[in-house]
Amino acid sequence: MADKKEIRGAVIGYGGAFNMGKGHLDWMRAAGITPTAACDVDAARVEVAKSDFPGIRTYTWVEELLKDEGVDLITLITPHNTHAPLAIQCLNAGKNVVCEKPMCLTAQEATDMIAAARRNNVMLSVFHNRRHDGDFQALKEAIVEKKLIGDVFSIQAGFAGYGHPGHWWRSDKAISGGAFYDWGAHFLDWILNLMPGQKVTSVFGLFHKRVWHDVTNEDHVQAVLKFDSGAHADVSFSQISSLPMPRWRIQGTQGGILDDRSVKDGFKLFRMVDGMKMQGELRHKASQWDRYYQDLNAHLTEGAPLDVTPEQARRVIAIMEAAETSSQSGKAEPVPYEE
Repeated sequence: MADKKEIRGAVIGYGGAFNMGKGHLDWMRAAGITPTAACDVDAARVEVAKSDFPGIRTYTWVEELLKDEGVDLITLITPHNTHAPLAIQCLNAGKNVVCEKPMCLTAQEATDMIAAARRNNVMLSVFHNRRHDGDFQALKEAIVEKKLIGDVFSIQAGFAGYGHPGHWWRSDKAISGGAFYDWGAHFLDWILNLMPGQKVTSVFGLFHKRVWHDVTNEDHVQAVLKFDSGAHADVSFSQISSLPMPRWRIQGTQGGILDDRSVKDGFKLFRMVDGMKMQGELRHKASQWDRYYQDLNAHLTEGAPLDVTPEQARRVIAIMEAAETSSQSGKAEPVPYEE
């Protein structure tokens, strides 16, 4: 693909929720990828795509889209349990593929997707765009690049609240994968990027179903990751927590970072200097969500490194899967796939 001057993009899924079909095509266009086609089983949504992108080709059947030789790249914006079969179908048709996060539901599905991409000599990536969130970029710079808090040995992260999770497919475990497969995919990708080069040696999971029995997603999910350095990360998401929790609580040998929402557009930063604890603020950077497709276009047209590899995304899925297995076995479980 390195000799191609233009990448022509399409989306499968133009549903109204969050309007992500338009979002992806807009991000493609801003990055120099030409929005070419859209596919959705709902004919009304296809008409919206035509209005949003005059001249775009539209389809209501995936098979018809895959016959379109003018499409090089397809982004999947569909329910989680459809990602693997759709991706493999597109990869086997010789199309480059981006999956919305999470990549899929199981590590085996991820492995099958990676094998299909390699077999057909096409690209597979996952839309972990939140690597470019301004708050995470500030964390990464402070922790990984500048090492402001020394060696990180403990990370606590997640969301907590008390309320019904909602009635739609994202609350249906068979379709969504469970409560971990929403924000968990983002947080695990963030955590792994804050601990570069470290291997996850085990995962201990705690899953609860106690209150919201009219939906099938869990009420509370938690995973404790242990790294080969001895560091650990504790990430949890709860719909039954009456107590608040900080979004981030990161401890290092020379300081810490706290996100308890008390600093507008920033974090609390603590540093040990000559035996004294100093407190300040770590300001968020500007978010750059358009960077994902810029990097992707550079990869396809110039051979630049792929920013989000499928092996990295598989690692996230494997950790979530190991956490659920651990919650059932009652013991820490290994993670079968590293990069």
